[in-house]
Amino acid sequence: MQFPERFSDLPEYAFPRLRALLDVHPAGGDVLPMSLGEPKHAFPAFVTEEIVKNAAGFGKYPPNDGAPELLSAISDWVHRRYSVRIDAATQIISLNGTREGLFNACIATCPEAKKGKQPNVLMPNPFYQVYAVATMTAGATPVYVNATAETGFLPDFATVSAETLDNTSIVYLCSPSNPQGAVATSTYWRNLLELAEKHDFRVFADECYSEIYRGTAPTGAIEVAQEMGADPERLIIFHSLSKRSNLPGLRSGFAASGPKNIAAMKQLRNYAGTPLPTPLQHAAIRCWNDEDHVIENRALYGAKFTVADEIFGDVAGYVPPQAGFFLWLPVKDSEAAALKLWKDSGVRVLPGDYLGRDVNGQNPGDGYIRVAMVAPIDDMTRGLKEIHRHLYEG
Repeated sequence: MQFPERFSDLPEYAFPRLRALLDVHPAGGDVLPMSLGEPKHAFPAFVTEEIVKNAAGFGKYPPNDGAPELLSAISDWVHRRYSVRIDAATQIISLNGTREGLFNACIATCPEAKKGKQPNVLMPNPFYQVYAVATMTAGATPVYVNATAETGFLPDFATVSAETLDNTSIVYLCSPSNPQGAVATSTYWRNLLELAEKHDFRVFADECYSEIYRGTAPTGAIEVAQEMGADPERLIIFHSLSKRSNLPGLRSGFAASGPKNIAAMKQLRNYAGTPLPTPLQHAAIRCWNDEDHVIENRALYGAKFTVADEIFGDVAGYVPPQAGFFLWLPVKDSEAAALKLWKDSGVRVLPGDYLGRDVNGQNPGDGYIRVAMVAPIDDMTRGLKEIHRHLYEG
């Protein structure tokens, strides 16, 4: 039995690959998972209350595109956060987690051909792996644009050839970036949107870490697009409650764009979508309407940023993350470092090259490990000290 050739370029997914690397060896100490970006802070107590109060909704099919009350709450949040007004009925679709949206938006909007050729889809390297599989499913060509220390850990799309850009249909950009924690400035977004207009492609702005930051809130792509007077169909933004509200299991997010893009996504969902159950939509409404829990969550991460800076401040090449909850720590060999750390201490981290691809013989993730700062602060501090002791001392 054969499998589709379009998926033949997919390497083994990062976490099964990590298990194969580490689990054949005993842990060298008390196991401390720091590889998976699964928030561990408490989610708001009202979430459970809303689910119980609306539990009868599990007996009905949920609104496919999102309940009007949920879409309205999202629209209001976008206005509060970015000072941009978007129409709840025509410019927003509720998602069963942003991964669903990042995948389906590519399927719904990427044409079969551009100028008679298979279109390109550009993405950062390293990157969130759904970008690549969505591209292959759409029958497009993935183009990996390295995001390195030299480029501020964001891809420099202006260095991509005009020929490649002319044949590009979509560019994925994650800001704040996973795994490096870099933030796209207003100028960066403006330059990317100008490239999109010049070469006629869409920008997919993956902003699911936008509410975890230190200092100034990250600029949103949608606010820059409005300032420019850009075509609303030129941009699709993606947001989630997973990180903002510590609710990865709720599977609630949204996409917002121009009416044509959202109509295309809704049409695809009519045939193949998995809408959020109604009781969970009610919980999501409360989350989007409440900022107090988000401020408290951000303060908890702020304390963790401070600890990380204190522990790794003497490490050459350490760059304090601007946002998100990952550390992108420099090492000589990412797999070797992760294995040593596991065998010596029981701390579990992710080799950076598992998140990237080779481009001209270079994987920009090699030479780094990704460390998730999601554990309680005392556990996280112990883990960071173990990392420093085993990888940077002696």
